[in-house]
Amino acid sequence: MSATSSSNWDRRSLLKAAAGLAAAGTLSACGSNNGRGGGSGSGTNLVQYFHAYGEPGVEQAVKRYAKAYTKANVSTQWITGNNFENKLFPALLTKQAPDVFEFHPQIQLVKSGQVADLTDIIDPVKDDFNPADIKSHTVDGKIYGVRMIDDPQFFFYRKSMLEKANVQVPTTLDELIEAAAKLTTSKVKGLFLGNDLTPIQNNLIWSAGADTLDDKNQIAYHTDGVVEGLKKLRTLFTSGHLLLDAPADFWDPSAFNQGLCAIQWGGMWGMPTTQQALGDDFGVFPFPKVGSNGKQSVYNGGWSMFVNAKGDNVDAAKEYVKWLWIDQKQYQADFATSYGFHIPPRASIAAQADKLKSGAAADSVKLFNTYGHFDNIGWTQAMITAFNDVIANTVRKNGNPEAALDTCDTKVNRELKKLFG
Repeated sequence: MSATSSSNWDRRSLLKAAAGLAAAGTLSACGSNNGRGGGSGSGTNLVQYFHAYGEPGVEQAVKRYAKAYTKANVSTQWITGNNFENKLFPALLTKQAPDVFEFHPQIQLVKSGQVADLTDIIDPVKDDFNPADIKSHTVDGKIYGVRMIDDPQFFFYRKSMLEKANVQVPTTLDELIEAAAKLTTSKVKGLFLGNDLTPIQNNLIWSAGADTLDDKNQIAYHTDGVVEGLKKLRTLFTSGHLLLDAPADFWDPSAFNQGLCAIQWGGMWGMPTTQQALGDDFGVFPFPKVGSNGKQSVYNGGWSMFVNAKGDNVDAAKEYVKWLWIDQKQYQADFATSYGFHIPPRASIAAQADKLKSGAAADSVKLFNTYGHFDNIGWTQAMITAFNDVIANTVRKNGNPEAALDTCDTKVNRELKKLFG
């Protein structure tokens, strides 16, 4: 699901917050309202943090689920604007910390003892979850976090625009660059990759046949294919065929829906809005392959629920998470398909998701299953930020890709040593 469309942050920017755990931060940003009390249940008071989703009805649904829980008073902090990370991570260092919060798998949360081991509540239904979701939340055989939704990201394209320009759906980065040129007119840009291009950085790596880290937690992104991809992105960036500084970032399909671009990088969550705006005049395709050793790729993002291991009510929080995200299948199905399109991470729920079985939604599921890559829990925010700098310095500023990757290597290796020795 997307961030609220009135904000200036994107879904991936939440990952940048993880660095806040390493610093004291400005704790006053948490405010005096910690959201405790006022629930409709009885007994223990629990607080859960959610970022503000952009799809109408999500906030009401989350609060409706919480109200139905009778074993605790569950209050929801619905954090709008661009301050989710600024509130969550400083709060985790204080007594105002939430008991339950949504985020993405990040190994530093485990290494710092911030998130509770949820293996015991997941094990009985483990085989019902997508194995890749289990793997991306597992450290030393223990599972941290319950996956709520899987959010594949790929390209949306306007069928009529491609047909008019006699452009085929691109399967290589060269073809994508060529398509962007042919699709650009005085009123429409050929392509939108997000306002700072970082949303596609992992796909650039995967589509070049590389990876962020290998199975030994060593650098795997510094390859000739990635260097080639960076150079091609620089060509695209300076071509005049790329939509830059759009009113909303990639998580919001409005630029595509309003005809500002013919192709946009986005997420499955925005598909209902696009269907409403364009009917059947759109399709989806994976990030194209880069170089001769490349492979097409889809980024499988999503959101997970974590329990604060340093809170006062760990057992009660785990019980609530189990109730909502393990036991209440009807709420899980509702959350996944009623306010945007998302793939339920549990096979039994996905099998009944009729809204995802036809049209572009079914194509999205196929792309997810065929080309999908999940988060590596060892690829931390410091590493993500280091590669953000590679994109900024080589694509936006025309720096030398090898030099930029060397600098990135130094930063990533420093973090790997901290985490893995």
